[in-house]
Amino acid sequence: MFASLHFLFLMFYFPLGQTSLPLVINTWPFKSATAAAWRSLQSGGSVLDAVEEGCARCEIEQCDGTVGFGGSPDETGETTLDAMIMNGNTMEVGAVADLRRIKNAIGVARAVMERTEHTMLVGESASVFAENMGFVAEELTTNKSLNVFSQWLKGNCQPNYRKNVSPDPSKSCGPYGPEAMHSRCNGERPVNIHSHDTIGMIAIDKNGHVAAGTSTNGLSHKVPGRVGDSPIIGAGAYADGSAGAAAATGDGDLMMRFLPSYLAVELMRNGADPSAACKSAISRIKRHYSDFFGAIICANATGHYGAACNKVPSLTEFHFMVENSESNTPVLKSVACF
Repeated sequence: MFASLHFLFLMFYFPLGQTSLPLVINTWPFKSATAAAWRSLQSGGSVLDAVEEGCARCEIEQCDGTVGFGGSPDETGETTLDAMIMNGNTMEVGAVADLRRIKNAIGVARAVMERTEHTMLVGESASVFAENMGFVAEELTTNKSLNVFSQWLKGNCQPNYRKNVSPDPSKSCGPYGPEAMHSRCNGERPVNIHSHDTIGMIAIDKNGHVAAGTSTNGLSHKVPGRVGDSPIIGAGAYADGSAGAAAATGDGDLMMRFLPSYLAVELMRNGADPSAACKSAISRIKRHYSDFFGAIICANATGHYGAACNKVPSLTEFHFMVENSESNTPVLKSVACF
């Protein structure tokens, strides 16, 4: 009864035209992930089922090499995974970071939420937990990722993400030691569009239940142990059944400092339409890092959605996928960056 009254309130509070629920929306042109999530909803699955199945599809298909096994090797050549899932109606969250040996990172994240009292597990301990929960241990390295790593080594480990170390990281591989501190301007950060293609997904069912999730293999050539924004609640994604959800993609090391997904959801709670909320979240980061690489998707609890991105040479337009009751098929959308 309460849920129905709450949903009617949201319909009144967000009078932006006819609603189109259920809704699945995800970052980047990952069509098969959208379709998998939609099938889950249409077959009676929950919004958590939809997000898990959608992200898992990308993990299996190694979407753009940036999700799942066999991509983004770190400085030692190892692939590790990050993921999170959030139930916007109970505010429960499960997340994993620096996960080894387990291909189904989003599944492990959900297991953290449903089989522990914790919110996040990391590193080797997360992998052991997953194995104990019945997830199969498998090699995440592939011939392709080994080749990427080999070529990186041959190129004197360029690019990398070290600074204030010796030997000079702009010219040499490690091992590195500390050196006198020097400042480095924001514009010197390496930018590669294919190093940041996290899948972020939002699912809303016909009753307004909301969930969000992310999955990624992180940043190519990252320092071992690095965790980006994807598994961080409020950064990679955030969901609240009383307002909506958001999911971000891009330079996680910068974006996580601003919790853009949380900010966007709070803006929608206060009446902003999803497009305006997305744009405000990007603008907040842009004021400090004008050339950062990033984008965000937003959806309110009645099924209206939007997206925004920061305009840089490698990203002038951001593509994302949408499926709802109007389309009943995955539709590629785009937004011009600003």
